[in-house]
Amino acid sequence: MIVNKLQRPVSSNYRQSIVVRNFLCTSVRRRRQLSLPQLSPYYVNLLLRENEFTYTFTEEDCPVYGYESNQLGANKPCEDARAEASFMHKSAFICGIFDGHRGPACSQAISKRLMHYIAASITDRQLLKEQMQQHCDSQSFLRSYNDKMDFVSDIKDLYEYSFIKFIQRISVRDQSECSKEIQNAFLCLDSDLSKEAINCPNAWTMSVAMSGATACIAYVEGRDLHLASTGGCTAVLGSYNLEIDEWDAKELTTSHDSTNRREVTRVLSQHPREERHTAIQSHRLLGGLQVLRALGNFRYKWSNETMEKYIVPVYGEVAKLPFYYTPPYLTAEPEIKRYKLIPNDKFLIMASDGLWNFLTPTKAVNIIGDHITSKHISDPDRIAAEDKSLEFLGDFSMNSFDRNAATHLLRHALGASEYGVEHSKVSFYLSVPQNVVRLFRDDITITVIYFNNDCISALTHNESRCV
Repeated sequence: MIVNKLQRPVSSNYRQSIVVRNFLCTSVRRRRQLSLPQLSPYYVNLLLRENEFTYTFTEEDCPVYGYESNQLGANKPCEDARAEASFMHKSAFICGIFDGHRGPACSQAISKRLMHYIAASITDRQLLKEQMQQHCDSQSFLRSYNDKMDFVSDIKDLYEYSFIKFIQRISVRDQSECSKEIQNAFLCLDSDLSKEAINCPNAWTMSVAMSGATACIAYVEGRDLHLASTGGCTAVLGSYNLEIDEWDAKELTTSHDSTNRREVTRVLSQHPREERHTAIQSHRLLGGLQVLRALGNFRYKWSNETMEKYIVPVYGEVAKLPFYYTPPYLTAEPEIKRYKLIPNDKFLIMASDGLWNFLTPTKAVNIIGDHITSKHISDPDRIAAEDKSLEFLGDFSMNSFDRNAATHLLRHALGASEYGVEHSKVSFYLSVPQNVVRLFRDDITITVIYFNNDCISALTHNESRCV
């Protein structure tokens, strides 16, 4: 089966459309088997907007105008996480989407830590040393937004200790290019998660180690957009083509799973030929894990000796994976892409794979593009105030209903049909009982980043004059 995949290259867009089609067909069959009472539009809006958030930056030299985010859980607790922040010592923006598996512990931990490791890594070394002399901590580099979670004091102290040790290590070596520093931050945090579980074992550190998470990080400074990803979270750039009056979608991340021929080749090349039928089975790593890159998941990384000494006494033999001959099988090393922004680039959609089960990148970009256009020609607050009946319409007006683009995208994902957004479909996906909801949808987390076109245009003009 793997040999056939390696012999038949498949484009990313085609592969994504097949995934969406298969998921939706399965979902339709299941919906027909489950009869549920229909929620009112008013209650649907409450559920869809419960976690939405909007932030606009006031700095003229910031390359990001603002962002909008939302999250809809399926697992309880939700295994997705998100984080956004601006830099304290320069005009730059960073945000991340984290998709957890086998529980929320790992995604929660890295959502609070990874961006701080990256921020310290890409901070000028002289400034980093000055900050260290002032007894800096993990909060000395970023200004976080919409951050509602914190760790208990013992865990927070442990994480601070690991962070200080990390910046001490990087402060004494020469600074590499930005992509290398981001890559190193991923790997160092993953290493710290491992050390914390082994050296300070408790319920939390072991939960983080035994669970896992994929991550997608976007870092924007000037015209430079860096995307770092492991696993299945996806980032899509939305650009406006003025010549043909259309939106273009450019996928800037790659899924690290068995549908990716290069990833399969990479994994198989790192293990003896005798393992070519066991390293990846049934499209999963060792027959268990769907993604081929992730943070945490140390059952796929630790040596057999470490497993026997630290894991088996706690979790039993069941924690050991079959065909676990030559670990590690999993890596936290991200794939990093650098993109130079131009004035036509208007926004970036970042989302966990729960969204992409419903929508293709092209469809998502067109939805947000139409939503941006509608914001310029209508005032949703005024329309809603003049006509309260809008709250009770069965079909939602795409041009005037959601101010938050992430919410708008979420509504389309759940309710899209050939005739627009179908209220009955949205209602169904929001009212599926907790014990079966994962049969119909996954956790969905979305962040839409809007670029500051005035800033990007000015930077582009200045750089063209210097050439």
